[in-house]
Amino acid sequence: MKRNLTTGIFLLIAFALWTILILFIDVQAAGPNESKVGLATFNTWFHQLTGVQMTLYTVTDWLGLVPIAVCLCFGCLGLVQLIKRRSLFKVDADILLLGGYYILVIFGYLFFEMVPINYRPILIDGFLEASYPSSTTLLVLSVMPTLVFQINRRCKNQPVKQITMILVILFSAFMVIGRLAAGVHWATDIIGSILLSLGLFKLYQSAVTATDMRNKNGVQ
Repeated sequence: MKRNLTTGIFLLIAFALWTILILFIDVQAAGPNESKVGLATFNTWFHQLTGVQMTLYTVTDWLGLVPIAVCLCFGCLGLVQLIKRRSLFKVDADILLLGGYYILVIFGYLFFEMVPINYRPILIDGFLEASYPSSTTLLVLSVMPTLVFQINRRCKNQPVKQITMILVILFSAFMVIGRLAAGVHWATDIIGSILLSLGLFKLYQSAVTATDMRNKNGVQ
């Protein structure tokens, strides 16, 4: 528990420091319509390296529905438990915590939509859009690890666990690399999403472990 908590806090602090760097270091009007970009030299260099791949952008955009489907599946699981057990407090604690965790992720997304740090390196349908952190990357790396975590807790079939982990790793890697290579985000947007999503996930793991320990001690 302490290890996950410490790792989560460290990653969130790293995310905060990374955000501060983007806000104040090497800020230049390097984006569309002379929008300002932090760490501009690095970001523009990487953007010129990848170019813009709209097909890859579209593919990864549609695949962003996969983590949403995962959220809905766990939401249905919680709803079924609520209906059968007739009490919110009888729903599995890790599922309740998962719901709270997903809400926290959504809040993080909405916050950065309302408080833009950077704008995208290209116009989307002629408009500037908030770019930091990458919402698709945040969604994927926040949600897909919870699928592995829950399968490991609820499934006794080892091959299923291994296959799930492999598929999630491959999918997540494709999505992160795809968003990075598509050129619709600055490289710093992707890095920020990785730090934030993994930090939040580690806190979720820590909360579940703490709840398990408390329930175990309560039973004893």
